[in-house]
Amino acid sequence: MLHLKRRGFDLGLVEQPTETTAPATEHVKHTWQSDTAIVLPQLLSQDLQKHAENIKKSHFLMQNVLRTAEFVPFLEKTPYLENMQKNFFIVAASPEEHDEQGIEKVYVDAFENNEDDVVAEELWCKASWLSFHDEDASLRFRFSWGMEGYEDVSSDPLKQTWAGKLCDVIFPESSIITQNDTILDHLSSILGKNPSFVERIVYFNAPNGGAQFHHDVERGHAGVVFAQLSGSTFWLAASKPKLMDEIIAFVQHDNNQAAIASVLPEQAQQQTLTKLCQNRDDLSCYMEEPDHELIEALIDRCPTFVAYMISQGFAHHLQAGDVLLLPQRDIDNCVWHSVFTIGDTPGEALSFAIR
Repeated sequence: MLHLKRRGFDLGLVEQPTETTAPATEHVKHTWQSDTAIVLPQLLSQDLQKHAENIKKSHFLMQNVLRTAEFVPFLEKTPYLENMQKNFFIVAASPEEHDEQGIEKVYVDAFENNEDDVVAEELWCKASWLSFHDEDASLRFRFSWGMEGYEDVSSDPLKQTWAGKLCDVIFPESSIITQNDTILDHLSSILGKNPSFVERIVYFNAPNGGAQFHHDVERGHAGVVFAQLSGSTFWLAASKPKLMDEIIAFVQHDNNQAAIASVLPEQAQQQTLTKLCQNRDDLSCYMEEPDHELIEALIDRCPTFVAYMISQGFAHHLQAGDVLLLPQRDIDNCVWHSVFTIGDTPGEALSFAIR
């Protein structure tokens, strides 16, 4: 049994999903085209042994950032400084005081032969908390360029490429994804071309942490590849149409009304949720609103709904060495996903957008 807890909410004990076998390339392609999450079990087990020292150093970096609430000072020390100096130099650092979850952002320029030969400017890596909850010590390190929050970061493939190289330098274990022949073969079959790994995030999901249901649709990106390097996570993942199907079926079933009332105690809230579920277009639009509390309460905080989603076959348990592919075709068909940390220690994971 697995105990699902996240940011102060206890979702109870659940059965561990049945382990899967490694799927064939054609099956992976068909599943991706069906807007369904795909697990590649223990694909990285041998690579983890090769990168054990890098993963250990990254955990140490994470612990230092947690301890000091600083990031840049550690990049200016061994081994990061020597590795960065080959192709990067730090331009500036920002304490990110405008962002309550932000810890520190480092701005970097990239060069090829010498520091005068700059090939990409405005690159950055930002260290952030994953939530505001006091008992969630989860961190993420995000790599990108330009103005944060600007949608069309894919407009400059060169800068995206160099932001990815910056990730390779700070977290060398990134090659577990970028140089894995099986991952490359699967994605080449899906995309019809060699994939690029952009908008990279390195996660350290801590106990009581994870991520609420969301999607990762961005212009120019086909989806996301997620690799569990240490620790363990539990996932619920469903395409938006299927998630809407399950929300509607759950809300309209008489036996679930008490469970709904447990997370939405006001009758007006329950009535509004019921009305939303009577019109798919209204429900779809509401799910895209920044504040969709009625749906959030149901899909993120209702133990009965979580158990229902598991019973419908949308659950995955990732352990070190597992890979998860998440198609993000467009806003109407993307795979929504929810994540829970399993166990008592933080685990490292890579989450790279695919272009």
